[in-house]
Amino acid sequence: MESISTKSKIALATGLIMIPISIGVTGYMLIEGAPFLDALFMTITTIATVGYGEVFPLSDAGRVFTIFLIVGNLGIFAYALTLITRFLVEGNFFYHIRIKRMKDKIKNLESHVIVCGFGRNGQAACEMLKKHAIPYVILESKKELLELYLNKEHHNYLNEDATKDESLIDAGIARARGLITTLPNDADNVFVTLTAKGLNPNLKIISRASNASSFSKLKRAGAENVIMPDTIGGAHMASLIVRPDVNEFVDILSGQAGADVQLEEFSYERLKRNLVGITIVDLNIRKLSGANVIGLKKGDGSYIVNPNINMVLEEGMKLIILGNSSQMEILKSLID
Repeated sequence: MESISTKSKIALATGLIMIPISIGVTGYMLIEGAPFLDALFMTITTIATVGYGEVFPLSDAGRVFTIFLIVGNLGIFAYALTLITRFLVEGNFFYHIRIKRMKDKIKNLESHVIVCGFGRNGQAACEMLKKHAIPYVILESKKELLELYLNKEHHNYLNEDATKDESLIDAGIARARGLITTLPNDADNVFVTLTAKGLNPNLKIISRASNASSFSKLKRAGAENVIMPDTIGGAHMASLIVRPDVNEFVDILSGQAGADVQLEEFSYERLKRNLVGITIVDLNIRKLSGANVIGLKKGDGSYIVNPNINMVLEEGMKLIILGNSSQMEILKSLID
């Protein structure tokens, strides 16, 4: 509604300025036979009450017309200028310029993640994506939730409704690698998931759910993972009583405790070398970088924790590797 109101004000202000200008130019050209440019200059100086004097000699009819032009349009012209000034002062003009620049920037994104909803869960998701240098686009219909980010150019955001096809298209869903929907209403998350899958069938979708009954619906809609923050939060708090040290260590592994620890996945296809007949120990990851292979995902989707180092790597496998940031940088330079 705000954008419609803004467009209406701009149209009104433009019309209020153009109407008296058109009347003045037409009048001077008909009454005095003035050239277009002289008539336009005379009209602008008359309406704006600048007081440069007559551009060309006026007849009695021309002076009467000038009087009516001043009296009839001075207030209108002043009101139109007020509307334009208010539009600029309130920041709407610069806001729309910023949004246009943002949309142009988003058009150049590839393999990014779309985050639908910028509440607490959405903000946490963006912080994690930012930490891992994964580009993302925020879709949030409530402008107040975006206020902290509006002046930060390194964040990509759109003040649009994520449930609309046009919003997802504006966010570059055809080029995105994934979508995280954290909307407070489960029905909206189901709708976004269905819409997103329709626009990009290869998209990986992670959805939030508030009610257990929504879990299966979101799965059927196309979400690969469904997260229930309240359930996970309560279980985690209880586990800190039952197994406090284990859970604090898990927090360290996930990066929540602020330690310099990273978990990365490296797919079979991502590795540089020819892997036919190669085992985990042949990769020599620990000696080369200091990082460790702590898990492996097989092609059928099953996981192996602490895999045997003599296991032969096969197509479709992914290695789960643990290390600090410097070790990961060394590893990426060696095998990426």
